[in-house]
Amino acid sequence: MRRLTRDEAADALAAGEVVAVPTDTVYGLAARLDRPEAIAAVFALKRRPGSVALPVLVAHPEDLGPLGVTLGPLGERLAERYWPGALTLVVSAPEQIAARVHARTGTLGVRVPADPTVRALLERTGPLAVTSANEHGEPPCTSAEDVLAVFAGRDGLAGVLDGGTREAAVSSVVEVTGPVAVVVREGALSAAAIADALG
Repeated sequence: MRRLTRDEAADALAAGEVVAVPTDTVYGLAARLDRPEAIAAVFALKRRPGSVALPVLVAHPEDLGPLGVTLGPLGERLAERYWPGALTLVVSAPEQIAARVHARTGTLGVRVPADPTVRALLERTGPLAVTSANEHGEPPCTSAEDVLAVFAGRDGLAGVLDGGTREAAVSSVVEVTGPVAVVVREGALSAAAIADALG
């Protein structure tokens, strides 16, 4: 495992490999949605239960359309205020898309990250399933050095796209599938900030 250029990272993802990438919160393990073997490798690397779904990152909100995903009125208001940024929206999704990332409830967590490094990668690759780079239940990696140390000697990770050090804050998660937005997890955005956007 080694540091990768953006082109090398995009090529590795296209080949069905997992790549560690910087986001606007922490480093994440990324896999293409159309490569089930890579998504399985993410779960194996994290030692994550298969019942815990992976969120999907896109470069632009419009990239959700080809997946059959819409944000709905509440999601659109939150996205307008906080995307790109550290806000994951849980939205309704077609079953075939949700199943790819082990979301068994017909919903999907989606986010447009603010980090320019990962957004440039997403421009090349299209939507990616991305979850924090760490073993399940352990602190997330905040630098390429952390990733190299935590996953040293482990099979399944092609390398890391180095974007410098990241903050340890996680994204806030808000479910917008019903008539009322539900804060699933407070993170970089407080519940008050989310409520303010919904006015």
